[in-house]
Amino acid sequence: MKRVQAGVLDVAYLEVGPADGKPAVLLHGFPYDVHAYDAAAARLAAAGVRCLIPYLRGYGPTRFRDPQTPRSGEQAALGADLLAFLDALGIGRPVLAGYDWGGRAACVVAALWPERATGLVSCGVGYNIQNIPASGEPASPEAEHRLWYQYYLHGARGRAGLAANRAQFCALLWRLWSPTWQFSEETFAQTAHSFEENPDFVDVVVHSYRHRFALAPGDPALAGIEASLTAQPGITVPSIVLLGADDGVGPPPESDTDARHFTGPYRRAIVAGVGHNFPQEAPDAFAEAVLGLL
Repeated sequence: MKRVQAGVLDVAYLEVGPADGKPAVLLHGFPYDVHAYDAAAARLAAAGVRCLIPYLRGYGPTRFRDPQTPRSGEQAALGADLLAFLDALGIGRPVLAGYDWGGRAACVVAALWPERATGLVSCGVGYNIQNIPASGEPASPEAEHRLWYQYYLHGARGRAGLAANRAQFCALLWRLWSPTWQFSEETFAQTAHSFEENPDFVDVVVHSYRHRFALAPGDPALAGIEASLTAQPGITVPSIVLLGADDGVGPPPESDTDARHFTGPYRRAIVAGVGHNFPQEAPDAFAEAVLGLL
């Protein structure tokens, strides 16, 4: 475990692989943590890749440096955190790879600061930048019911429920989102510390799922980034999108509705037998995608 002051955060992160290797930043999602990359990072390190794996804001040992900083979970915050992390470590142009919240951070940086990325691996959702102005438009009933956890967190009851039952809430999502992944109690417990011991987890998570529906204001310091994201900027860096065929929260559509957002080299693959937690469920496929961009 290492630490670095990066922007508004004191970031805890893992570093795996040779210090002089080509860099890849591996970014976890909600509700997971850095252990999602244990197997994939080992494979990448064996191939000479320097893997940097940070705990996102609100997770694990990562902490806010100032008690007055808003505990925002908005997409601009995730992108700003990643950019600050690259700056703090002097990382020039790594492959940015992630899923869920981590994939969002990677997409934000790849879209707004393409000179900072050699390539992008985005799992679960290809173009993972939220269209907040359109968030009030209903989806199909089939899609809406999968988002129950987001709507639950919009109210005081949901916030209280997450605060009282962090591990149980997250374990349920693991089961629903990866129905064919037979994870052990030990595997979940290894990650659950990141939910249970971080004092900002509930605030950051609740804000994330309210802000994306325009139900909570963002951090004023991030307004410029959010304004840029409203335009749904394209991604020009070489990109690979990996989708789990068994993803219980976001089943991959038959048609590729995200391709129009990628203007550089682009490949999309749907992998059978994989759910939402792509890197942990299919570490070999994930590692091969990263290596393909280095």
